Amino acid sequence: MNGPRAQQRLVSKLQEAFGTTLWATLADPEVTEVMLNPDGQLFIERLGRGMERVEGFDGRQAEALIGMVAHALGQEVHAKKPIVSGEMPLLGHRFEGLLPPAVQAPTFSIRRHAIGQMTLCDYRTSGAMSAHQHDLIRAAIRNRCNILICGGTGSGKTTLANALMLEIHELFPRDRILLIEDTAEIRCAADNAVLLKSSEEVSIARLLKSALRLRPDRIMVGEVRDGAALTLLKAWNTGHPGGLTTLHANDAHAALTRLEQLVSEVSQTPMQTVIAAAVDLIIAVRRTDEGRRIESVLSVQGFHEGHYHLV
Repeated sequence: MNGPRAQQRLVSKLQEAFGTTLWATLADPEVTEVMLNPDGQLFIERLGRGMERVEGFDGRQAEALIGMVAHALGQEVHAKKPIVSGEMPLLGHRFEGLLPPAVQAPTFSIRRHAIGQMTLCDYRTSGAMSAHQHDLIRAAIRNRCNILICGGTGSGKTTLANALMLEIHELFPRDRILLIEDTAEIRCAADNAVLLKSSEEVSIARLLKSALRLRPDRIMVGEVRDGAALTLLKAWNTGHPGGLTTLHANDAHAALTRLEQLVSEVSQTPMQTVIAAAVDLIIAVRRTDEGRRIESVLSVQGFHEGHYHLV
C-alpha cells in the first residue's frame, strides 16, 4: 500500500464492491459477523445478540466482492483456486470467501474487527454469566491465573477474551503484554504491549520462543490450534503466569482432551500433569437461541489417577 491516495482508492473500490447497505452494516460497531450463504441469504450477528436474516445478496455482486477482496489481498481466485482467506487490508476484518466448484454459488463470511466491546460487568448484567461466575473470573485475574476460554465456532470466545483483556488492563495497567494472533481480533489496551502476528511463514510456536525473550509479564495467544500448545503451556509453567488463550472445544473436559491432542503433535510423552499445572481456569462459552452464554467456569486442581480434577 503506497501512501494515503492508494489506500483511499482501495477503500473506494471495496466500498463499491460491498454496496451501500453492506458497507453500512460493517460500519455498525454492534455487528460481529456477516455471512452470505450459497442461496443468497444474508445473515448478520450482533454483539450480545443472536443471528438475524436480512435481505438477500445478489450472486454476481457477491462474486465481484470476493474477487475484489482477493485482489486487495494479492490472491488469485477462480475455479482452480476457489477460496480467498485473509485479513482485509485497512479494515482488519477477517474474510473467508468461496466460489464454485467449492460451493454451489458465491459464499462468504466476514468476522468484523470489533469496535464495540463488552465488559465482564456487561456479561453479568445481561444474564450471560452469573454473579458467581463473574466473581470467579475476577478472582482468577487478580491471582494471575492462566485462563483458557473454550467453545464452538461462533460461540463468542473472542468477545469474552476481549472482556477479560480489558479487566486485566484495569487491574494490572503496568503489565507488559505479549499477544500472538494470526488475525488481529483481541484488543489490547496495555501501554506496554507487543503484538505478534503469525503466518504460514512464521508459526505461533516460533513467535512464542521470541516472546519469551521479550521480557513479558503475561503471554496471550489468540487461539491455539496446533503443537504450539506445548510451547505455550511450558511458558505459562515457567514464570509467566496470568496468560490467556482460546480453544475450539465444547466444554472444559473436551478442552483438556483437545490440548492433549495438540501437544501429541510434537511430543509422544503424556503431558497431562503439565497441562494441569499450566491451566488454572477454564471458561466454557456456548451460543444459544437467546445469545451467547457462559456455560461453566471451572478451576483445574490437578491430574490424579488418570483424571483431571475440576471444581
